[in-house]
Amino acid sequence: MSTLYLKNRQEVEDFVRGCTFYGTGGGGLPANGICSLMSEIEAGHQVGFVDVNEIPDDAVCVCPFLMGSIAPHDEKTIKEMESYGLKTSVNSEKERLGKAIQELEDYTGKKATVIVPIELGGANTPAAVAAASYLGIIAVDGDYTSRAIPEIIQITFNYHGKEILPVASVDEFDNRCIIKKSVNPRNTEKLGKLISQAGYGLAGQAGMLISGKELKEIVIAGTLTGCYEVGKIMRESREAGQDYVAKVAEHTKGKVICRGRITAKEDYDEGGYYWGTNTIFDGKDEYKYWYKNEIHVLWKNSEPLVTSPDTITVIDLATGEPLPNPLSKVGMEVAVVAIECRDELKSKKCIDQLGPRYFGFDFDYVTIGH
Repeated sequence: MSTLYLKNRQEVEDFVRGCTFYGTGGGGLPANGICSLMSEIEAGHQVGFVDVNEIPDDAVCVCPFLMGSIAPHDEKTIKEMESYGLKTSVNSEKERLGKAIQELEDYTGKKATVIVPIELGGANTPAAVAAASYLGIIAVDGDYTSRAIPEIIQITFNYHGKEILPVASVDEFDNRCIIKKSVNPRNTEKLGKLISQAGYGLAGQAGMLISGKELKEIVIAGTLTGCYEVGKIMRESREAGQDYVAKVAEHTKGKVICRGRITAKEDYDEGGYYWGTNTIFDGKDEYKYWYKNEIHVLWKNSEPLVTSPDTITVIDLATGEPLPNPLSKVGMEVAVVAIECRDELKSKKCIDQLGPRYFGFDFDYVTIGH
């Protein structure tokens, strides 16, 4: 682990590619993540993240995150948005996060000095790093999940019993709210999703104020550097004409599950989440994966093969890029890679809230590491 600064577009793309890989189909769209970071570099700002050991114990750490559904808008939704006067976006993703942090600072009277990404994902992580640059503070090389997750309860911050509230929210149309109190963290998630639904997309939210000393006890360190390394390996092996799917699986100690064609897709937007099931046929076996924003269950011939909290990533073989769920289409040639989750996600608390039974399935956590 070390401090890393991104200096040009190639480094940004490598970083975002790795974030998207660990986003397991969710975590936002990589094009937005690239835009967030490049806008800061082009403005002449320093963009990067520092080793957690460089964070002072008395630092004020804040966690900004994009909250809401990543589903694309259909024509009916666009017309409905227009009926509410929601036509012109005024806040980019980094601006939503930056302004949410400022709202939180105004409400609490505390000045944030360190930003901690909540998860790894193509938009959520880069937007948090860009927000740090936008505000002139630092981002830490680490996050609270080591993958992407659909709910803010599914993070090490919550497993350690830290207080998520208050949470400030600013959406792309500049609607602003503060969640002062809720019954429990799951209700905080529900309230945050309802706020994002009013803005028809991803709201920028910020909360989880803790000290640098507390951060060092609960953050999963080095994950942003890990994203950069994965993204760089994928690009370099692809450019060298190598099997980049096998290379990234080897580097992450994962497994290549299959290579095949997407033959069916069923998806919908509900409750502030993007839900769906995709089917892949490799010429011999049928695979299906289910997602609630992110992929959580993969079946082979109707038998559960791997589930969250393990990471399940789909790669578009036409582009060599990790494939976000909203961009998947029938007919795409893809590969699936699965990675055993980190030790921090193997606790009973985590599996109870991120394993298949939490999502309503009648079977236990199945790890690719068995």
